[in-house]
Amino acid sequence: MRLKDKVAVITGGASGIGAATAKIFGREGAAVAIVDLDAERGAKVCAEISASGGKAAFFQANVADRASVKEMVEAVVAEYNRIDILVNNAGIIRDAMLVKMMPEQWDAVLAVNLTGVFNCTQAVVPLMIQQGAGRILVTSSLSGICGNVGQTNYVATKAGVIGLVKTWAKELGPKGITVNAVAPGFIATEMTAAIPQNVAKMLIDKIPLRRVGMPEDVANAFLFLASEEGSYINGAVLSVDGGLVV
Repeated sequence: MRLKDKVAVITGGASGIGAATAKIFGREGAAVAIVDLDAERGAKVCAEISASGGKAAFFQANVADRASVKEMVEAVVAEYNRIDILVNNAGIIRDAMLVKMMPEQWDAVLAVNLTGVFNCTQAVVPLMIQQGAGRILVTSSLSGICGNVGQTNYVATKAGVIGLVKTWAKELGPKGITVNAVAPGFIATEMTAAIPQNVAKMLIDKIPLRRVGMPEDVANAFLFLASEEGSYINGAVLSVDGGLVV
């Protein structure tokens, strides 16, 4: 087991990439803290992990709210005594072309996708520094590297977290903490399910592997970076996109 006796906090862990990551981490021996607003789906993922012999608990929190994050981290520590891995995965979309984007759409996406990463990381880092070790992981996006039409707000956050990762890698590396990002491409999740079929086909045709990615493809990248095998990787952005950006 590659994460035996580790405690992993996964935000946005009730669905999609977060749920896949939680299940794989649980399978690999980690005690998983699933953080999400959706208590029903979060509890379901916990039940699946437990049924497979893993250990998991659900913690409801809004990553955009500092008080909520603080309360969540305190609850996780009370349950598991430590936090070894943080996967900053919670994210939302509120797409619109620049000329039609409302300030509320901009603010909502930045609050969750960017400020949420800051809030959660700042809350767990003192504990990791005290422990002398830790892994901070962030879900970025191909959009944060290449840009994407109609996603001014989303792209700003996904490019922004890459900057955070590189900065924190320099700040926290001397403390024994690595910080890395995974940049998924076209992944089969609820977020991409709304893409019209003809548009989806055009996207797949551009992918050298000629297939859409699965949440488990991204989760396995997180597993590698969180495991001992990834211990000398710091400040990296690992693209999981089937070669789309080649």
